[in-house]
Amino acid sequence: MNSNAQHPSPPFRSLSPAVIRASTVVFDSRADFAQRKDCQPDGYSYGITGTPTARELERRVARLEGGAHCIVTPSGQSALMMTLMGFVRGGDHLLVSAAGYGALKAFAQNWLAQFNVAVEFYPPAIGAEIEQYVKPNTRMICMESPGTVTMEMPDIPAIVEVAKRCGILTMADNTWASPLAFRPLEHGVDFSIEAATKFFGGHSDLLAGCISMNDAGHYATLRETQSVLGQQTSPDDCFLVMRGLETLKVRFDAQSASTLTIAEVLEQHTEVKRVLFPALASDPGYSIWRRDFSGSGCLFSLILRPVPEAAFNAFFDALEHFAIGASWGGVHSLVAWYPALLQASRAFARTDQPIIRLSIGLEDTQTLLADLLNGLEAFRRVRSQAA
Repeated sequence: MNSNAQHPSPPFRSLSPAVIRASTVVFDSRADFAQRKDCQPDGYSYGITGTPTARELERRVARLEGGAHCIVTPSGQSALMMTLMGFVRGGDHLLVSAAGYGALKAFAQNWLAQFNVAVEFYPPAIGAEIEQYVKPNTRMICMESPGTVTMEMPDIPAIVEVAKRCGILTMADNTWASPLAFRPLEHGVDFSIEAATKFFGGHSDLLAGCISMNDAGHYATLRETQSVLGQQTSPDDCFLVMRGLETLKVRFDAQSASTLTIAEVLEQHTEVKRVLFPALASDPGYSIWRRDFSGSGCLFSLILRPVPEAAFNAFFDALEHFAIGASWGGVHSLVAWYPALLQASRAFARTDQPIIRLSIGLEDTQTLLADLLNGLEAFRRVRSQAA
């Protein structure tokens, strides 16, 4: 007698989700294969739209966002672009925040505009005044709250009210706040976009994006768009994002508290001209942040006193605990540089001075603060010599 029949293996259970890799999905019959597209948007027809690993991540993110549906994509930028490609067509008018993600603005200007989409930037700290920019063919309004690098705060509920009344779709890049501090869908936004690369993953070792929504028709359209554009996300990366979600709240709370402490100290420093951070009472966007948001994340920017560029070199060279890099939201602190020329050339520019952007990680708060103060002292010395 077969010993396995006498002692069948017990069912396997784990705290970790399974990583299921697949390109080809197989079917039980010719009829099932012929109708494979009917499995979408939730089922499986080919690996390009994901495996059960991706679906599990999508369910978890949708719950976190307070949404009915989610689609995971290979990066935050792909989530932004896929949303546009799913709904914007030639002859449409597209409104994009002037402080939006640079790659999104480049895609709109350099690609969509070539397909007869009228692309227009609007002031980042706008509210109901968005109606002045609306045209009969406006299809979508792209928001980011706060704006990338310069941290302007739009009044999202006021913008949504105008959009709903005019029949315009809205999407919001919510990566800065995460759904822990702000849920765009609960404020009437059609598409909430997250760069899962950042807070969700949390460890600077993956690329992923998420699009969350409530409308079933929009969900079906974007699943088809995912298939057509080939926007599959690695099951291994989906697993890593789910692992990151397990510690999201702990990391977010700790990083937010540390960030606010550091920003408050730097705001008083003589070498700091301005701190761009909506969670500070001195920030022009503070009243909107306080009304709509329950947290402040880990990202803010600095404008230092006007000096020769060598002083900024001294600041960066003096830092020991901040790596120089463009991303953020991970456990390691980062610093990034955005030159004056880039700021001055932007539509509705907030400043014509260079900007230093800081992402505060999980290192000791006082250690990070001491590092930044040491950098500012190096900055001051060079500035004084040049005066």
